[in-house]
Amino acid sequence: MQMNDVVDAKKPDNRFREFWKLLRRKKPALYSFYFVILLFILVAVGPYITPFDYAEPDYGNLLNSPSWPHVFGTDEYGRDILSRVIAGTRIALTVSVSAVLIGAVVGTVLGLASGFFGKWVDKIIMRFCDILFAFPDLILAIGIVAILGPGLQNVIIAIAFFSVPSFARIVRSSTLEVKEMLFVESAKSMGSSKSRIIFKHIFPETIPVIIVYFTMTVGTAILSAASLSFLGLGAELASPDWGAMLSMGRDYIGSSFHIVFFPGLMIFLTVLAFNILGDGLRDILDPKTRD
Repeated sequence: MQMNDVVDAKKPDNRFREFWKLLRRKKPALYSFYFVILLFILVAVGPYITPFDYAEPDYGNLLNSPSWPHVFGTDEYGRDILSRVIAGTRIALTVSVSAVLIGAVVGTVLGLASGFFGKWVDKIIMRFCDILFAFPDLILAIGIVAILGPGLQNVIIAIAFFSVPSFARIVRSSTLEVKEMLFVESAKSMGSSKSRIIFKHIFPETIPVIIVYFTMTVGTAILSAASLSFLGLGAELASPDWGAMLSMGRDYIGSSFHIVFFPGLMIFLTVLAFNILGDGLRDILDPKTRD
């Protein structure tokens, strides 16, 4: 094994240690990271640890306030709210992460093409993004779901659709900066193909900004998905989706506030955690913003 191979083998480990060292210095981002990890654990094991069946009604315990054994209380059908909140974590993260992932992939490809090729390719892609930016995200999502029909699959499509232009703009800006760097010019002079230059040399340099924006956009996607479900355009009202729980519980907000409080609190904490984590990742991954 040559010395270069040894150095390259150590690089990922050194980068991870440096990343973890910087993350530990930013306490809000670190706690948000732990909270996000907890959410993904709930996605994996949630159905196995819920204290009650989230869909099973209990007409002997209607609208019970938080108490033992129903820590978050019960809803109008006697269903355990804690169990429904835990089950709703899988819906919230599956929908939001899937939608943002699709939007990130499509937006990244468009942004790379726009920034690298320029000219008419750039004009067409950017004008398409300008058209989408003219609509508020939620209004655009409502329009798309109204055309496609209600349902979580169509909510994913709608959120992915309005996520595309933001990723395209951010990646385009990064591509314009990177393609003027010396190592890219050297690759061009050596006769490297355009696809190799884009995906081998330029794309890796855009990954940090994509990671940061991806993290922050997941929070926005969770809020949008919950809003669509609240309006009856997303998950079915009987499902443990957080937005659907808010929609069903709004009639009882005056007498049994816990029905809407705990799903609303989960939405608030989850969106806040992703936003704070994204802000911390931006400071860590962008050397220009470090203290």
